[in-house]
Amino acid sequence: MIGYYIHHHGRGHLSRALAIARELGEPVTGLSSLSRPQDWPGDWLQLPLDELPGESEPGARARAEHDAGGRLHWVPLGSPGLRGRMAAIAGWIDAHRPRAVVVDVSVEVCLLVRLHGVPVVAFVLPGHRDDPAHELGFDVATTILAAWPPEATTGMVTGVPQRIAERIIAVGAISRFEPVGDSIVDARAAHVDQPRVLVMAGAGGEDFAANAVSLARREAPGWHWTHLGGSGTWTADPWPHIVAADVVVTHAGQGAVAEVAAARRPAVIIPQSRPHAEQQATGAILAGAAWPAIVTPAMPTSGWSDLLARARALDGAAWRAWNDGAGAARAAREIRSTAERAQR
Repeated sequence: MIGYYIHHHGRGHLSRALAIARELGEPVTGLSSLSRPQDWPGDWLQLPLDELPGESEPGARARAEHDAGGRLHWVPLGSPGLRGRMAAIAGWIDAHRPRAVVVDVSVEVCLLVRLHGVPVVAFVLPGHRDDPAHELGFDVATTILAAWPPEATTGMVTGVPQRIAERIIAVGAISRFEPVGDSIVDARAAHVDQPRVLVMAGAGGEDFAANAVSLARREAPGWHWTHLGGSGTWTADPWPHIVAADVVVTHAGQGAVAEVAAARRPAVIIPQSRPHAEQQATGAILAGAAWPAIVTPAMPTSGWSDLLARARALDGAAWRAWNDGAGAARAAREIRSTAERAQR
């Protein structure tokens, strides 16, 4: 039995967990405040949210003593949800005795699992991970995984001590969709008269607000525009739109980049503000010459026709090195290996 803790913010953690769980080849239980997906291949432990009473009030988090003097990230005093979720995880560990627990992501859950004598497989995210809480979580983890290719590791995570950096195992990007084959019909060949651009926003939206996209449309009227997510149209399956686009405009979240890479589509990447400068770190790596992406720090207000033309000229096939389709399988192999080592 493998446990898999899934952070409830955003959608990327769950997408990654689904891909890996299918590759594990043994019972896997999801542990999350998210609702159980219909296609989850195992049991599911529904956890309460670790919010404070009255957290919706302005400044509630700032008033709370929530980080245990900087050693942890979110352990607010007086939170029934925190107490309930930690008790539920502890009870599940005691009842089911998992061989290992994957944590994506939570320093507090890493500690809880390790205190029960269970090996922890922790995911590391991009950005500045130099605070004491991150360091503590990585130190207690048995294995540290990263969902990017090895050649992107330098500079993706900053501030961690060398003893932690050298333990990071980069397995490659992990997406919901299988990468397209070399025989796929190039979308550009069918869109000579009016190329297609897909704007793919994350749950936060931010730079991808409707008015900003409308301005971009006016700047590049020769393009056919589709806006998904955020203030655009929501769809549970963006894959047909991604594959059909000549250029994808998106944020620098790990899931979005992995899916664009799987579709082998050139991209305009606009990193969004996230804790620990997560998307800025990814954007800095993607700005390198190796990747078929143009990175811009904010949604441009002019020059869209030239920007899209330059992006369209990039060779999307270069994304193979970022997402070769085997990232989930590599992660599953490392998880199984971690569990087996602990049993020897």
